[in-house]
Amino acid sequence: MSLVLLSLAALCRSAVPREPTVQCGSENGPSREWEIQHILTPGDLRDLQVEPVKTSVATKDYSILMNISWILRADASIRLLNATKICVTGKGKFQSYSCVRCNYTKAFESQTRPSGGKWTFSYVGFPVEPNTRYFIGAHNIPNANMNEDGPSLSVNFTSPGCLDHTMKYKKKCIEAGSLWDPNITACKKNEKTVEVNFTASPLGNRYMALILNNTVIGFSNVLELIPYFSTCGNDCIRHKGTVVLCPQTGVPFPLDTNSSMLAGWLPLLLPSLLVVTWVLVAGIYLMWRHERIKTTSFSATMLLPTTKVLVVYPSEVCFHHTVCYFTEFLQNHCRSEVILEKWQKKKIAEMGPVQWLTTQKQAADKVIFLLSNDINTACDSTCGKSEGSLSENSQDLFPLAFNLFCSDLRSHTHLRKYVVVYFREADTKGDYSALSVCPQYHLMKDATTFCSELLHVKQHVSVGKRSQACHNGCFSL
Repeated sequence: MSLVLLSLAALCRSAVPREPTVQCGSENGPSREWEIQHILTPGDLRDLQVEPVKTSVATKDYSILMNISWILRADASIRLLNATKICVTGKGKFQSYSCVRCNYTKAFESQTRPSGGKWTFSYVGFPVEPNTRYFIGAHNIPNANMNEDGPSLSVNFTSPGCLDHTMKYKKKCIEAGSLWDPNITACKKNEKTVEVNFTASPLGNRYMALILNNTVIGFSNVLELIPYFSTCGNDCIRHKGTVVLCPQTGVPFPLDTNSSMLAGWLPLLLPSLLVVTWVLVAGIYLMWRHERIKTTSFSATMLLPTTKVLVVYPSEVCFHHTVCYFTEFLQNHCRSEVILEKWQKKKIAEMGPVQWLTTQKQAADKVIFLLSNDINTACDSTCGKSEGSLSENSQDLFPLAFNLFCSDLRSHTHLRKYVVVYFREADTKGDYSALSVCPQYHLMKDATTFCSELLHVKQHVSVGKRSQACHNGCFSL
């Protein structure tokens, strides 16, 4: 009986037609079909999508790969389709290029699946690096003949950084502290002492805690914890927290001693408390009505508008450690809307750098020349090469902006539009000596005065030293 049932099951399985699947393997060179002249070739793909996925290689060891999925176009040319070739080009710290050929296990007999859906396939491969731009192209095989336009489909994919929920499991990101949770707590014990507690990481034993005293807005101090691990050095993942007041300890609570006395006075206090409560409610109501009328009349004038700021910086300034944190300071503490060439590469490519700079100068309330003579070798050795570093366009914009804007420095009317910000000693000599006539601020020493300048707060700024013209330094580049 069992043999009969097994035979029937085998016959049923053989009666159901098997659908085509894919078998993928590396093929970096040209496909062999290029050497053959084809009368008819299949059409292009209908859709192509890419997303990063986490795959477990070994215990507690993960690899981030691309999950590439594609949909075949439902037309008659699908009967000619033998394979699909996918090539990936990566442009990051290191450029990469590789291809795979995915052969279909059997010929297609219908334009859609027997269930009625479209033919969809996927391939998991091609390792993904953080903060890297990838170009993925795919075409069907047999290819178009020589000197003919072959149908193909391509997409761009930019991988996220180490803080992404998937990318944080990559070995490189783990070594930079992506899975480390320091559980920071910080409290202010007195005017001179802040107590910081955190959980150390097994990756390193050296940390730096930076505390920003935000006197401009008046909020609590902001704490930043900077780890130094062997694999990432000065470019490890940083964590932030908020400094609060430390709870007071050792304060006596004589509740038990006074409980009996309170019970004796309670009947006498209740009538008085009711009268006081009624008076307070009436007073609060009257004050609320007064404030409501006042707020309705004057609320529109109390809000300060945001300041639009254009930030330009030379190529030697470390983007990750200097420009990013300066931009965050402007947005969070100085109510500034920041214009940064790093964020507008597409517009710069469309308009051209000269037209883009001219347009942004007219739109901006302030133009900030960000300078830094930081000679930290660790930053200098990695900044220009790491993810998020400056591109070739941004390296050319600072001297171009300097030459375009320098003529304004001769006019006292336009001079107030320009500001120089530096992080160590002022150094506007040499090629950029013309900037010495601009207002200069040393962060974080002059943070309060600098933010007040951006917020249009009246300051006592001496202009006696800013009367020089920029004859000698304007076009010395």
